Amino acid sequence: MTSYSVALCSYNGEKYIHQQIDSILSQTHKPSEIVVCDDGSTDRTPEILAEYQKQYPEIFRIHFNEINLRSVKNFEKAISLCSKKIIFLSDQDDIWAENKAEKIVSFLDNHPEIDVVATNGFCIDENGAVHEKYSLWDAPVFLREKGKNIDYFEIILHCNIATGASMAFRAALKPEIMPFPVLKDYHHDEWIAVNTARKGRFAFLNDKLFYYRTHQEQQVGGVFFDKTEEGKAKLMKSFNLEPNNFSEYKKLLKRLLRFYEINVIIEDKNQGHPSSNISQSIKERYDSLKNEFKNKFPLKSRILFLSDKIMGKKR
Repeated sequence: MTSYSVALCSYNGEKYIHQQIDSILSQTHKPSEIVVCDDGSTDRTPEILAEYQKQYPEIFRIHFNEINLRSVKNFEKAISLCSKKIIFLSDQDDIWAENKAEKIVSFLDNHPEIDVVATNGFCIDENGAVHEKYSLWDAPVFLREKGKNIDYFEIILHCNIATGASMAFRAALKPEIMPFPVLKDYHHDEWIAVNTARKGRFAFLNDKLFYYRTHQEQQVGGVFFDKTEEGKAKLMKSFNLEPNNFSEYKKLLKRLLRFYEINVIIEDKNQGHPSSNISQSIKERYDSLKNEFKNKFPLKSRILFLSDKIMGKKR
């Protein structure tokens, strides 16, 4: 089975980082390398990391940033320092199921056409208690239940299901995805997922292979919903791949336009970047949907676009 690196980023993580690291060390398929980039922690995190490095000098490579890089660029640094053929991303506050690495590495070994894998996961609270919830990661299963064809590029355009805490990818992908763009509310996991999904090289496993902790300090949340029919309906509103009414079209067009504009900015900043031409695919989807919208709602769409033009809005 292929060896792998773990790229773990830390910042003031003393409360939970023991549990995260111990779960990685307890994998049925052990890591060959754990690269940790600490982003200027002021709590006991550096001391905790030093203890692990002393205990496992052959595995741990600890780096302390001289300046605060923040999440996206800190992960970029950690990934760049990984030396194995497969790289797992890890936050500091989650917990891996003991067979997570074995399942994902085995999948990648058996599917050479896939470069990136993300998975489903459990919801845990600050105390580690598991809560039965629906999550964004359940969307592919629910879409299949409705008889929808699964196109991960299309799904991620609606809402990102590829959480970095669940993600692993081939190291050979690094030149294609790095450097990561730094834009407000746009994260490295979505960048990796959308670029590979567009090329049919992204896969999502419904196996729950990690425990995602919800707490006040986390940077990204909002992935869980009550395990009720109402909660399921609320979850699936973000994945309406075939809008039916005026409001649904309007919402999806707005999402696609925002995503298009983000990627145009990325292209302008990264001329020649192998993954910097994604906006064309998004524009084609946007134009197609806009034409559908005009045909279904000719009068209301004209009024909307005229109003947006007067108000200086883009649609």
